[in-house]
Amino acid sequence: MIFADNVMKHEIKRTYRYRIYPNSEQRQELARTFGCSRWVYNWALETKTKAYYQDEESLSFTDLSGRLTDKKRKEETEWLSEVSAVTLQQSLRNLNQAFTNFFEGRAEYPSFKSKKAGQTARYVGTAFGL
Repeated sequence: MIFADNVMKHEIKRTYRYRIYPNSEQRQELARTFGCSRWVYNWALETKTKAYYQDEESLSFTDLSGRLTDKKRKEETEWLSEVSAVTLQQSLRNLNQAFTNFFEGRAEYPSFKSKKAGQTARYVGTAFGL
């Protein structure tokens, strides 16, 4: 007997961690990426919090993503375009997940990121090559 129709297909998600030893140019690029990712996360947290308390408006990921695109077009924040847009979008996704965890009782209210804490940036698999 063949039970192929009854077999559930499972999607496997994998995460890879790499240890890299960047040269000075790569270190500068990583520093820019970390800084921009942190800035976007903090900007989005502040924007979302102000919108809720001042305007009684709840901003979604899509709302913040649109506002980020507008922000990147402004002269005072055009430096955001110097890094991969993927990492900036991932910062918004990270914040979105932080709020989900907060509202579901798994975490405290999201806090601002600091330069002194561990620096991170997330890429999706199709956004870079090794």
